[in-house]
Amino acid sequence: MKITLISYDYFGYDKHIVTELQKRNIKTTHIDLNKHHFEYFNKFEKFLNFFSKLFFKRNSKEIAIKNYILKALNENGIQDKILVIRPDLISKKTHLKIKKKTNEYICYLYDSCNRFKVKHLFKGIFDRIYSYDLNDSNTYNLIPITNYMYFDKKKDTYKKTKYDAFIVISPDERLSILNKIAVEFEKINLNFKFIIVCPNRPKNLHPKIEHITTKISTNEVLILMKKSSVVIDLVRDNHFGLSFRIFEALALEKKIITTNKFIEKYDFNNPNNILVVEENFLKFSKDFFITPYEPIVYDIFKKYTISNWVDKVFIL
Repeated sequence: MKITLISYDYFGYDKHIVTELQKRNIKTTHIDLNKHHFEYFNKFEKFLNFFSKLFFKRNSKEIAIKNYILKALNENGIQDKILVIRPDLISKKTHLKIKKKTNEYICYLYDSCNRFKVKHLFKGIFDRIYSYDLNDSNTYNLIPITNYMYFDKKKDTYKKTKYDAFIVISPDERLSILNKIAVEFEKINLNFKFIIVCPNRPKNLHPKIEHITTKISTNEVLILMKKSSVVIDLVRDNHFGLSFRIFEALALEKKIITTNKFIEKYDFNNPNNILVVEENFLKFSKDFFITPYEPIVYDIFKKYTISNWVDKVFIL
């Protein structure tokens, strides 16, 4: 069997799909658009591309991406299955050309349709479309599936955690509630590690929230999660799926504080382990941070592993 994954693997989550397939002796190719670096030769070429997009609907970046994908597919021959993630980065015409290179063309949406403009691709292209967003699944008749745990269950290797709670985010609409959580945590003397990543320190940022200017790697994030008793997950507006942070916390057996009320619909939900909060009603007890984590039964846990995810998406 030959399978190709086409994705923009900015955070490094998609490579684990390839690894899982290769473990099964499936010939797997990853066309990672994050490794395709498009650059203009000069400012004049950039101006010409702007002019071309405006008047002729011709985009040099889209053409370069198309050529990058099709060159790889032509070299590898017809595939049994192709999975694309971040289909919004690829033009509809290119999707139709990709479809001719495979017996089965599949799509996975790990973000909301409100954020990634993909609705124009829902008809006549993909054999199956999976979505992590419960609302999108119901609205557009997509196949619901969560993100996945990309590593095996790991009990905390730190005998004593350094932080009571940890989160790292960019300064978007979630910053308001993060500031409020920091205030509430101070009231009950919690030691928290909150990090904001952006070029300039936001105004009115709580003094105990750290500001850094460079991207923090996934491995660094996992180390900080291991050192923390609780992982905080703040959902963006109009998002109805579970982030990778939730599944990292589950695999590390960490408690979760989240603003995502949809987590209560899942079978691993346990009030001892998971606390759902609202911005206008924040109240915390230190007991949540002190009481032991209650492990998830294996039959439920395995449903959210990457192995099970690969089985479902590729129907293996």
